[in-house]
Amino acid sequence: SWAPDINGTVNSIAFRHGKCSHAYIGGSFTSVNGTKASNIAAISTWTGALVNTFAHHASATVETVRALNRHILVGGFYTSINGSSANPYMTSLNPRTGRDDRFVHLRISGHYQYPRVGNNLTRVYNQALSHSGRLDLVMGDFTSVGGKKRQQIFMLRISGRKAKVTRWTSRDFSSHCVTVEPFYIRAASWSPDDRTIYIATTGRNLASRPGGVFPLTGLCDAAAAFPATKTSVQPIWINYTGCDSLYSTAADAGTAYFGGHPRWSMNPDGCNHPGPGSYTAKGIQGLSPTTGALYLN
Repeated sequence: SWAPDINGTVNSIAFRHGKCSHAYIGGSFTSVNGTKASNIAAISTWTGALVNTFAHHASATVETVRALNRHILVGGFYTSINGSSANPYMTSLNPRTGRDDRFVHLRISGHYQYPRVGNNLTRVYNQALSHSGRLDLVMGDFTSVGGKKRQQIFMLRISGRKAKVTRWTSRDFSSHCVTVEPFYIRAASWSPDDRTIYIATTGRNLASRPGGVFPLTGLCDAAAAFPATKTSVQPIWINYTGCDSLYSTAADAGTAYFGGHPRWSMNPDGCNHPGPGSYTAKGIQGLSPTTGALYLN
């Protein structure tokens, strides 16, 4: 009997820890069960009904929703949400009222610009909470966050009274992939001890790469690991698919997992073909957390 009627796309769903009476949803829609609700809403997990006490209007698509005990962290294309335009693209909402609680105030701005780049708009696309619940990796299309230069991804400290951008970053995140995929870090995950960060990317290859030149470099169409140290870091390892996209990642103590539409792994010397030393690994790959090498059956 639980069948909420949402007239569009739901991109993300979140639940507060230990408080699962409401499901917080974000996406691209205009109504829930026939009641006007634009891109953000809370619905009852008992009845599927819209929770009217939680405000439900974002000016454009919501891409990601994550729940903390006292905050609902929301990101997307919108510039105003539930009556507030103070924190466009990423906002912290009160879990009861849906109003901007000002826990996040990042002044996110900018978009990627380089020769012949395709149209791209400022947005927050995805999040990955640490196991400690104190840090949040935020991915999207931006060049400035909290007054700091950031592209593709940043680390947000979400403990204390106000969220704050940490010093964690890498020069690799400022590299540009092909012009049709200017935003390419689509997912991130944490090792169980929160010491290592794994990222999954699209992008084919670097925009500056001459055709037919190998090995591949940069972070395009790759799985990669970085230390979570709050400073400027370099990759621990990069595993190239050979120009196939990855969209998801998760990790346990023994394996870093990456999913998308890869055909190969360990393929820095091939692009849409298997290069020397590569392995067939379709759809999902399990990699060594320490070396990035593919685990073979």
